[in-house]
Amino acid sequence: MERADSLWRVASALHADPEYAFAEERAATLLTDELRRAGFDVRLGVAGMPTAFTARYGEGRPAVALLLEYDALPGLGHACGHNLIAAAGLGAALAARAVLEPGAGAVLAVGSPAEEGGGGKVLEVEAGVFDDVDAALMFHPGVHDWARAPLTAQEQYRVGFHGRAAHPTGNPTEGVDALAALVQLFNVLAAVGPRLPEASHVQGIVTHGGTATNIVPPYAEGLFGLRAATTGALDDLAGRLRSCAAGVARATGTTVSVERAGVRYEHFVDSAALSGRFAAHLGRAGIALTPPTPGVYLGSSDIGNVSARVPAIHPFVAIMDEDGSDHTPEFASAAASDRARRVLPAVTEALARTALDVLRDAGLRDEAWSGHRATTAGALAR
Repeated sequence: MERADSLWRVASALHADPEYAFAEERAATLLTDELRRAGFDVRLGVAGMPTAFTARYGEGRPAVALLLEYDALPGLGHACGHNLIAAAGLGAALAARAVLEPGAGAVLAVGSPAEEGGGGKVLEVEAGVFDDVDAALMFHPGVHDWARAPLTAQEQYRVGFHGRAAHPTGNPTEGVDALAALVQLFNVLAAVGPRLPEASHVQGIVTHGGTATNIVPPYAEGLFGLRAATTGALDDLAGRLRSCAAGVARATGTTVSVERAGVRYEHFVDSAALSGRFAAHLGRAGIALTPPTPGVYLGSSDIGNVSARVPAIHPFVAIMDEDGSDHTPEFASAAASDRARRVLPAVTEALARTALDVLRDAGLRDEAWSGHRATTAGALAR
């Protein structure tokens, strides 16, 4: 009970003091102070991010990583429940460390900033944080009790059309309307949309449309978010966007640039062996996890990039009813509710037990790695 109360104080402190992408200074300090007091070797500024950290207890392999997210949503606070993710990852790391036998491997707590925008885990993967890890474990609060996460691949592209300025009355034939080209791209994408594969879609906004109504816009720009069920399908969709933009440019006499904006989130690859263990442990607390509803997708996350490298889990555990949604004020309230307080110790214990299973059970590790290689190879083939 004392440990559960302590974790709830951490979750509540984070909830009351939301910080945003790459600026989660107080959150990182709170979490690393707890880990340092427990004897973890803490390293700050991981992968060039001031608010990223790793905290290790033990040495060598096997090694298990528990992932902590702690960024909030501007204007909404912890409306994705990252305060609970951080507290659960912290608690699981502390619990596993408390019973870890000498020479049994290593527990790694990984603090990953900016999941909501910026992709801290993407940068950590590229920096090699997970190179010597056998499993990456986390949970996500939600409105479903699902054993695995149907998370799509996603990236953003900035599309700019270049035309020629003119007076729309004095010499309209001299103008090349870049905004008209951008609008036409929206129209083309709307026509293409119904023929895209399941889970593939493009959502765009106009970020620059001109400076005055009495000038034919010489430049117009849009930002387009692309999502697809797999990373391979996302590559196909990006190629479709480039082809559409090039066709519009030829038709309108403009020139176009298409550039990726920010990092790419890969689709999530679930480790069936590990998510099964987590579900079994959580079931003992009275929370039954089911497979996700077919055809329902729950957004994207940079955990996808981790899952492409090592066996990983990202189950959803409900803290509000299914008629709700994250990224809403109601979900922010739920992340500090009595229901969340009841869920937190259950998921923390299940994460800790799963982490210890990874460290103690060579057969489980072999099964997880075998399944991972088969699943990621299949995804690449598609």
